[in-house]
Amino acid sequence: YISFHLNHLWILYIKIYKNPKLYCNLLYKINFFCDILLTQENKTMEYLDVVDENNNLTGQVVDRNTAHKELLYHRHVSCWIMDLKGRVLLQQRALIKSNNPGMWAKTGGHVDSGETPIEAVKREVFEEIGLKIDEKCLTEVAIYKSQRPTSAYFTYNYLLVQEIDIDKLVLQKEEVESVKLFEIEEVIEDKKNNPQNYTFSKWRDEEFDAQMDLLKAAREKILKE
Repeated sequence: YISFHLNHLWILYIKIYKNPKLYCNLLYKINFFCDILLTQENKTMEYLDVVDENNNLTGQVVDRNTAHKELLYHRHVSCWIMDLKGRVLLQQRALIKSNNPGMWAKTGGHVDSGETPIEAVKREVFEEIGLKIDEKCLTEVAIYKSQRPTSAYFTYNYLLVQEIDIDKLVLQKEEVESVKLFEIEEVIEDKKNNPQNYTFSKWRDEEFDAQMDLLKAAREKILKE
């Protein structure tokens, strides 16, 4: 990773004498990649609580890589975020992400060792988009058990309905490229026409339809109040 980008920057440097305008471009790239490298260097390893097939804590704690490699059940959180007009806030995954770069997704992540799912979802939402959750506005919707043979996790699904000022959100650049408020119908239609743009295009149709019905019901309740 480091060698690739250093070579890239060196090529730009060699070309400076031919085109001085590249100087500004070079400085930007140096600052950008140095920020990313320093973040990755200083990022602490995630440790997760292992659970059994029934989502009971086992007392075992492992790092994230081990949990994934050895298919040890652990916990995730995932959150639909809706404003008081019934629009859904989605985040575009950072373009530097190894998994699903640039795709639109819900907000979520792992439950760290020692955390409760509610603590985890509050932390993840604040870390990734800078939104402080009012716990009174948060509802646990369901707990989903992974069904694929290549994964082992339980996801606590939440719905957050609260006022959102999108201009005041602070994005975690290593995780999030941008955010946008979508009408529910816009999500449904665009996913149909451009499935490559959404992480939940990988869901089964009935799962996606059920989630959209959930959001529509939440929107209807908001607009009646």
